[in-house]
Amino acid sequence: MTTTTPSRGRRRAPTRIQRAAGKAAALQKPRVILAGLLLLALTSVMLLDGYLRAEVGGDQRVRTGASSSKVPDKILDGGPILTFRGGQATTVSVPDKTIALTFDDGPNPTWTPQVLEILRKYDVPGTFFVVGSMVSRYPSIVSDMVEQGNEVGIHTFTHVDLSYQSDARVNREMQQTQLALAGAAGITTTLFRAPYSSETDAIDNYSWPVYEKLGEDGYTSVFVDTDSDDWKRPGVSKIIKWATPEDGEGASVLFHDAGGERSQTIKALPTYIEKMKAKGYTFTTISGALQEEEAAANGGQAGSAQQPGVQGQPGQQRQQGSNGASNLQAAHREATGATLYEGKALIGAVAVAEWTVPVLSVGLLVVGVAVMGRFGMMLLLARRHYRQRNRRRFSWGPPVHEPVSVIVPAYNEKECIANTLKSLAQSTHPIEIIVVDDGSTDGTSEIARTAAWELGMTNVRVIRQENAGKPAALNNGVRSASHDIVVMMDGDTVFEPDTVRQLVQPFADPEVGAVAGNAKVGNRNTVIGAWQHIEYVMGFNLDRRMYDLLRCMPTIPGAIGAFRREAVLQVGGMSEDTLAEDTDITIAMHRAGRRVVYQEHARAWTEAPGSLKQLWSQRYRWSYGTMQALWKHRKSLTDKGPSGRFGRVGMPLVVIFQIVTPVFAPLIDVFTVYSMIFVDFEAALLAWLAVLAVQLFCAAYAFRLDREQYRYLLMMPLQQLAYRQMMYLVLIHSCITALTGGRLRWQKLKRTGEVGTPAGAS
Repeated sequence: MTTTTPSRGRRRAPTRIQRAAGKAAALQKPRVILAGLLLLALTSVMLLDGYLRAEVGGDQRVRTGASSSKVPDKILDGGPILTFRGGQATTVSVPDKTIALTFDDGPNPTWTPQVLEILRKYDVPGTFFVVGSMVSRYPSIVSDMVEQGNEVGIHTFTHVDLSYQSDARVNREMQQTQLALAGAAGITTTLFRAPYSSETDAIDNYSWPVYEKLGEDGYTSVFVDTDSDDWKRPGVSKIIKWATPEDGEGASVLFHDAGGERSQTIKALPTYIEKMKAKGYTFTTISGALQEEEAAANGGQAGSAQQPGVQGQPGQQRQQGSNGASNLQAAHREATGATLYEGKALIGAVAVAEWTVPVLSVGLLVVGVAVMGRFGMMLLLARRHYRQRNRRRFSWGPPVHEPVSVIVPAYNEKECIANTLKSLAQSTHPIEIIVVDDGSTDGTSEIARTAAWELGMTNVRVIRQENAGKPAALNNGVRSASHDIVVMMDGDTVFEPDTVRQLVQPFADPEVGAVAGNAKVGNRNTVIGAWQHIEYVMGFNLDRRMYDLLRCMPTIPGAIGAFRREAVLQVGGMSEDTLAEDTDITIAMHRAGRRVVYQEHARAWTEAPGSLKQLWSQRYRWSYGTMQALWKHRKSLTDKGPSGRFGRVGMPLVVIFQIVTPVFAPLIDVFTVYSMIFVDFEAALLAWLAVLAVQLFCAAYAFRLDREQYRYLLMMPLQQLAYRQMMYLVLIHSCITALTGGRLRWQKLKRTGEVGTPAGAS
């Protein structure tokens, strides 16, 4: 055993690292907040879209058969227009030979424009009782509606039976619809029609308090005299018949411009208008009917309606519409101030939701297909790889017996370095061991020398250097190596006796420049350890089998990898350009024309992070470092030869499967949770269980190939609920860091040394 010590005094590493870590932490907080805000924005958009479609907060209850004992008889027997002038409930009838055409449930992008065109053609005004959620989705239709001179009333925001709702919900339904109207057409309105209402004699003891409250707020509630029942689609002739008042009476007539297929309504409406005009009827709006009644009561002097809870300018008129009616009907008020701006904000937010959710749905489909495709590809290629490499006649070539150099970079590894050396002492292949102490402050080098002496190992060299990072330590080890093949491992890793021998056999093939070993989680008896164990076996090793056959292995794990020394020197050694020096060197090998393979029988046992905080730090560094390496080698996309092969095969696979798909994979979970809560719990749960079953099948097959115990798969459902989401957030966090130009420093994880010997680990 020899020891090499730098001639210069080394700097104290902890101070510099702690200072860098503090700066990194300060920089990462805004990015964590940004990631959280993006997740919050996505959730908000989905909830808004669900609210608009009555998936969130929807209430399908409709009250029937309730008593009306508390409703005044004069109201039950009165006309279709209910006002509360002076605090007194009063009903108003439509004058004889007059029809107020009313339309419910719109706007609809298919049917409402056709209705408007018919009204324009026949110079007839209509009163449209609109649903606020539909207004916010199709604001231009409402704008055209008002500009044409038609009247607008509120039909609630989500089309719920208000008799079941609290006062707060009633206020919210009205105010949100007012804001939608303000944003769409720059107006608010005093008219209201309750969903599922009909004539005034249907008012019951539960709905009457709602009408009283809205009357106090200045709203005029509108009912019907004559119902076309067009929603039943009984045929054009019956719609016309049922919509015709008897004996020349005036009527508030109900049609629908939305809420279903309305082709019969569109066919019936022109014939109906022509028929009623032929009978001497005139057409007006609800406000027009009220003004005629007021004019008759006041001897020809019309009054004005009260505006409910919003700012407006009573009596202000706009230009005339095509049918001669004022564009600003008596029931309309011009929206100003906060009401106008809040309304436009609502319309803008809905537009974003209307665009975002479909795009996300398509993205969800693409991600789902990609995930399932990846599972299928991994299973197919992993099986082929296993059968190919485990055939009796399979051979890399003549057995490799030459000694190799094992390089162990170490920084503050006092808990683990003795176990690492002890495992190497049992190696069945001749080796020299080079421990490169990267400025440790915990006595790592002294512990290594003592362990080597106690074990009688004369093949150990301990090299001390100033703290310069893991790549520099590895490069130092490569330069100091005595043999043509170098094996690299972490200072917290232990090898099985046969690991080195198995790892170097592929070098019998002269095309092979590097070999990836099979890294195993040693501390797997905790929940976090078991989750990582499943990930290592299923994800890492199945992936490596697939990439091996495709000849585009992206990463040789730092815990266990072997290289031709000349190949490492040819590509410039381990680079400090990225935080994932293992991925960087692997891609560099491909670009240099070297073949990189996976040796499943060369096993190493490593200590995985034992806490969520440490796990986050490690995976954050891995994810960000992988992105750095891919960006560094982006020119391989256009290169020729081996470099171009990796760029056009390996790099797209890595980007799709390790970055793009995982970044968008949370959509699956978000949509699943959303569907469980607001849409169909049973169907969403079954879909989630189906995906889990596919993953369990893949994991079970991976465990079979690696001869692992299946009992750890019992942790997989919980892994899907917690661990997987954390990995998504880590990747999203890394993407934000990359996009914002942030930089990370290599971070040392806290080790316990609990992974002792391979036998103990297994």
